[in-house]
Amino acid sequence: MLAADTDQTALLAQLEPVAAELLDKHLSTAKEWFPHELVPWSRGRDFHPDQEWDPAEVDLDPAVRSSLFVNLLTEDNLPYYFRTIETTFGADSAWGTWVRRWTAEEGRHSIVLRDYLTVTRMIDPVALERARMLQVSGGQVPNPDYATDGIVYVTLQELATRIAHHNTGKLLDDRAGYEIMKRVAADENRHHLFYRDLGAAALAIDPSTMMISIERQVREFEMPGTGIVDFEAHAHAIARAGIYDFSVHHDSVLVPVLLHQWKVDSLEGLTPEAEAAREKLLTRMARIARAGRRFAARRDEDKAATPV
Repeated sequence: MLAADTDQTALLAQLEPVAAELLDKHLSTAKEWFPHELVPWSRGRDFHPDQEWDPAEVDLDPAVRSSLFVNLLTEDNLPYYFRTIETTFGADSAWGTWVRRWTAEEGRHSIVLRDYLTVTRMIDPVALERARMLQVSGGQVPNPDYATDGIVYVTLQELATRIAHHNTGKLLDDRAGYEIMKRVAADENRHHLFYRDLGAAALAIDPSTMMISIERQVREFEMPGTGIVDFEAHAHAIARAGIYDFSVHHDSVLVPVLLHQWKVDSLEGLTPEAEAAREKLLTRMARIARAGRRFAARRDEDKAATPV
């Protein structure tokens, strides 16, 4: 079992000065930017009432369209992520200041993505709005039971999101779209660094509790998108395009964070339960790596068999 809630509260109190330092660092490196300056407004035109969207109007890989769809709807669900993070870490002191700043920065992502997709007509605006209404009305987001689980999840999630945005941008045959995705990805990376360094501090204070949380969050990890219409189909398309798949998850998220930064394979002084969790974690990471290689091989075979 994890430590009691009182121990989690005590851990957050010990981490508050670290959060304050990381917040100051974040604010000193954050770059102000404006969504309206990145959107190619001159490419837009009016939508007439009841006008049907034509997907052939923009030559775009359906997988990239799926990724843009999922990315934007995830950003739209921001109020519920805010609720979860504020409940987990608290509304006062550096914790509250951080989560409000995080929310303000994330809000720009939905603004710039929606404006860009509307102007360029890359996504059906009616389907997008209907999906937004369902997504936000449902309000489904991951909701970890423990603060340590929350730290692990947001560390992995922010990095995964940064990679997904960046890889989506690389597949856009459009300079404006690429620059937008690059800007959004840069924000996500700074958010990841805040949580990654917070996790390192938590590991120094209570490595056993953190190890148990790490194993659980890696075992249960899902990309943001819970509640999105046809999410599984979109996620499969995103994986088949190589935007985010098992190999990306293992090589670009789990290994850099867990092994290179947090060095979980060499932590000392773990409780027996935490030691068992570490063994399960490393075994699971090896399985994810193997699954990634198999999936990539099948994808390559399918591409080779598909007529050009």
